[in-house]
Amino acid sequence: MKPTLENTPNSSLLGLERVSFRYPDGGIGLDDCTLTIRRGSRNALIGANGSGKTTLFQHCNGLLRPQAGVVRYDGEPIDYGRSGLRQLRSKVGMVFQNPDRQLFSASVQEDVSFGPFNLGLDESIVRQRVASALLAVGMEAFANKAVHNLSYGEKKRVCIAGVLAMEPELLVLDEPMAGLDQRMQDEFLIVLDGLHNRGITLLLATHDIDFAYRWADHLHLIAAGRCTATLEAADLAECGDALSAVGFPLPKVVELHRRLMAQGVLSSEHTPRTHTELLALL
Repeated sequence: MKPTLENTPNSSLLGLERVSFRYPDGGIGLDDCTLTIRRGSRNALIGANGSGKTTLFQHCNGLLRPQAGVVRYDGEPIDYGRSGLRQLRSKVGMVFQNPDRQLFSASVQEDVSFGPFNLGLDESIVRQRVASALLAVGMEAFANKAVHNLSYGEKKRVCIAGVLAMEPELLVLDEPMAGLDQRMQDEFLIVLDGLHNRGITLLLATHDIDFAYRWADHLHLIAAGRCTATLEAADLAECGDALSAVGFPLPKVVELHRRLMAQGVLSSEHTPRTHTELLALL
């Protein structure tokens, strides 16, 4: 199956149209990059270090402005004026890879409440949002804890809570699994699924193809600042060439399924997305 870029504007929440951006030193951040994020979907941006993932993310909420092309939110070009960016950033939440770049208040509650207070909301509404956000990420018991006493994984959750308190429509996460052990990754996956169930559109960057395959609806491949393809997770087993072109193998569970099929151990041609699904076929 030939991978294609998505082009369904009726379902588009965020879109980059032929966006290019160069840094002052001449380094290419994005090069004629086109990407569509569908409302309500789970998206993984797959690329090696230096491929342009972070630069792309910084265009999603106006931290960077394209030098060519256009970024659209909900069908409209981004307004880079002060009020336009304020409105955009209340809808597009950004979670950085390093939580220490995002946490600056003494306590968890103070940090999570910063964004809503900055929107000018009443204290009673802020309290409600903070409580709801902490509950969503399983950190409700940590409201009065000092931020500097939290573990790395707990800090990442607080970062997400701080963004959730703004009630965004789109949550952008830069390498959220980086630095987490397997237990923390499993717990974090539960948090992500909970956010998706609340109707939040999710876009995360990763170079973990196995995680992306089992979690995402759509996998967007990026190399040298250009989105080369968008793949449906259900079709990924047929897209080895597209993955190879950006330096990634097929997911391990797909490779294992193929070997078992070739050996006659399995007869089902349905490609599983998790090892649990694979075991169920045996």
